[in-house]
Amino acid sequence: EVQLVESGGGLVQPGGSLRLSCAASGFAFSTYYMMWVRQAPGKGLEWVSLIGSGGATTFYPDSVKGRFAIARDNAKSTLYLQMNSLKLEDTAHYYCAKWDFAHGITVWGRGTLVTVSP
Repeated sequence: EVQLVESGGGLVQPGGSLRLSCAASGFAFSTYYMMWVRQAPGKGLEWVSLIGSGGATTFYPDSVKGRFAIARDNAKSTLYLQMNSLKLEDTAHYYCAKWDFAHGITVWGRGTLVTVSP
């Protein structure tokens, strides 16, 4: 069974940091691009990072560039998202996802909640 399980969410003050993890199983993790996507309360989905299969290629939207860093450990089939200088508007459910050029997102995790609040 293909699974993605996120962890590491929680409550953090503005300016703080969190690291999210996503444990993958049931597919050849090291051969796929992986993505982090978030959904803020009452808003649509927003991709926040994308990483190539080898880990050397990364992409970010302007909203998180310079604050978030995506990484992966293919030996552990685990994806990470380091989030620094968190802002109130970063509050959201964060999902990791398996992605490919032909089909886009094909597998979603269940998500982890990040709440940024004073």
